[in-house]
Amino acid sequence: MRYPNIAPDWTKILPEVTKAGLGVEFFKFGQEEGLRTDRYLHWDEFRHRASKTGPLAIEQRWAAIRMARSLRAQPIALIDTSGKPFTFSLTQRAFELLHEIDLHCGGGIGVAQDGVIQADTRDNYYITSIFEEALTSSQLEGAVVTRSEAREIIRKQRQPANSHERMVVNNYRTMRLVSDLKEQELTPELILSIHREITAGTLDHPGDEGRFRDLGDDVRVVDDESGETFHTPPPASQLAGRMDALCTFANQQGMNGFLHPVIRSILIHFWVAYDHPFVDGNGRTARALFYWSMLRHGFWLAEFFSISHEILKAPKKYYRAFLYTETDDNDLNYFLLHQLEVIKSSISALKEYILRKQTELDGMRKHLGPGAGFNHRQLAILKHAMKFPYASYTVAGHQESHGTSYQTANNDLAQLHQRGLLHRKKVSKAFVFNPVPDLAKRLGNPGEC
Repeated sequence: MRYPNIAPDWTKILPEVTKAGLGVEFFKFGQEEGLRTDRYLHWDEFRHRASKTGPLAIEQRWAAIRMARSLRAQPIALIDTSGKPFTFSLTQRAFELLHEIDLHCGGGIGVAQDGVIQADTRDNYYITSIFEEALTSSQLEGAVVTRSEAREIIRKQRQPANSHERMVVNNYRTMRLVSDLKEQELTPELILSIHREITAGTLDHPGDEGRFRDLGDDVRVVDDESGETFHTPPPASQLAGRMDALCTFANQQGMNGFLHPVIRSILIHFWVAYDHPFVDGNGRTARALFYWSMLRHGFWLAEFFSISHEILKAPKKYYRAFLYTETDDNDLNYFLLHQLEVIKSSISALKEYILRKQTELDGMRKHLGPGAGFNHRQLAILKHAMKFPYASYTVAGHQESHGTSYQTANNDLAQLHQRGLLHRKKVSKAFVFNPVPDLAKRLGNPGEC
């Protein structure tokens, strides 16, 4: 990925605008660009897309945009290595996205009013979601694990064979832990405990797990393709104060400290990535803390969607959003707008997935008839078994896949065995269930399901 071009200093362009008597055109252009909802351009993009006609030169147009943005910007407590604060301003597009997210993610009952999350399948969707986040967050950090391999590790609780698989397992456990921690205030100790959980057994030096980097750690963000350094984080000597400031920011509530919770959650994500407080595992920890903040503020749907799944579709846009912020007056809007779009896409992907799964289960129910008596977990097993006739199932794996109790999982499989749809055999101390060879025939299903 190419490092973005640095914008000209807009404050030095103002005198030439005044001298040329272009003040009216200057302010008009800045206002018009600020009202656009279809783009928020960095100089690296603007210099190619700006019109070559009109009284203002390209650099003067950029200065008009930058001045208008600066007048609206408000600082946060995060400062860069030179002591300059990061700033943001909510654009029209940001307000639109926040409204959509509020409509879908808010409320406190944990089941969508419009039926997006059904009460009887809630646990299954929850497990599927945190699995997806665990896998794709790991893949963003370079883990080479297929979806089928990851599912086998989680469902069968198999011991990870390498650090890549261990990364997925750690992320999965961390996502479950974050839900339990949402009532706690953020502290440096809590950040360390999340990092320890997310990196256990995956770092070159185990002593780096659950500790902030120290003076001897040379940490930089380097482009894999070119070897160019894209980001040098603040020195380790500043980390104690910076982590305290992050926790204060994360825990602020009430009128004096009010900030839209989604904006606060995204800024926490950026803050951890910028400070890079660990030798490794910074990205995974940053995304985990985003979820902690969303859940802490009552955005329950965050337990069911995966931002990493959407980021992984275009990872360069994700990393470029960081770079655009750092190379344009610490303007956080680049990262905020990117992440708001990611959250919106994540919600849409969740709704599409749920609709598809519900349609599949409804199809099986319709085919089997109202008297078949299968619950949604059993239907999921039968559907899977139809596609994978040599699959095997255990009570522990079924329990993990659907987030249910051991007794419920055992009853599900035992009933399918009693009805002649699964074979059962004892392997070591546990029972293993396999589809019967003529499962399709016994279900009266030629394979449509």
